[in-house]
Amino acid sequence: MTEVKAGIEYKINIGDESFLLNHKQYKLLENILNTGSITKAAKSVDVSYRTALNYIDKIESSLGIKIVSTTKGGKGGGGGTDLTPDGFSIIKECKKINAIMELHTDVNEFETIVSSIDESKGVMKVKIGDYLINAPPNKNYEAGEKILTLISYDNIFLMTEPCTSSIRNILKGKIVEMKLENEIIRVKIAVGDLKFFSDITLSAEKELNLTIGKEVYIGFKAMSVATLKL
Repeated sequence: MTEVKAGIEYKINIGDESFLLNHKQYKLLENILNTGSITKAAKSVDVSYRTALNYIDKIESSLGIKIVSTTKGGKGGGGGTDLTPDGFSIIKECKKINAIMELHTDVNEFETIVSSIDESKGVMKVKIGDYLINAPPNKNYEAGEKILTLISYDNIFLMTEPCTSSIRNILKGKIVEMKLENEIIRVKIAVGDLKFFSDITLSAEKELNLTIGKEVYIGFKAMSVATLKL
C-alpha cells in the first residue's frame, strides 16, 4: 500500500486486486470510523451522500471485499455504520504510510527495482540506477517489482575514505552543492547520474574539509532504507 505525495493517493492491494484510494476517499472512511455515519462523514469531506455511497461501492467492487457495515435501529433508532475488519485494515495501513512520510520529510526518494530477496540473510537488494543497495527484506515484494525507496538525509554518512563497519551501503560520489540551513549543512552529492542529499553538522564539515567538487563516499545502513510499494 503506497502513498504518492503528488496526489496523496494510496495503492490498496488485496490478493490479486488493487485500487488507488485518493485522499478524499481515505478521509471519508476515516470519518465513518470516527462518526459511525456515512451522512456525517460525507458532509465532513464535502461530498453528497450519493457520492459517498459511490466511493464505497467502487472500492468494494474493485477489491472484492466489504469495507462498511450498516445496522438499522429498532423503534428507537440507534442504527449506524461502521468499518468492517477489511475497512479498518485499509485505514490502519494508510495511517502507517502517513506516519512514515511525516517522519521522513527530508528524504532521498528513488523509484527502484527489487533485484533479489534473501530472507535467510535478512537482506533485500534494490537496484537504484546502475547501483545495488542493501535494504531490509519484505515478504510482500518479489524480484523485478518496482518500489519506492526512501533514505532520510540525516541517515546518509559522508566519508573521505570507504570504511568496513556496519554500514552496508557505500557509494562513491562528488559534492556538487553545499547549503547552510539552520546550523546544518545540506550537501548534495552526485553518484553517477543519481543525486543524494546528506545533512551534516558544521563541525563534521570542518573535520572532513568538505568543498564543492571534492570526491567523497556516502554510506548508509540497510536498516535506514525504507521502501514502499508503487
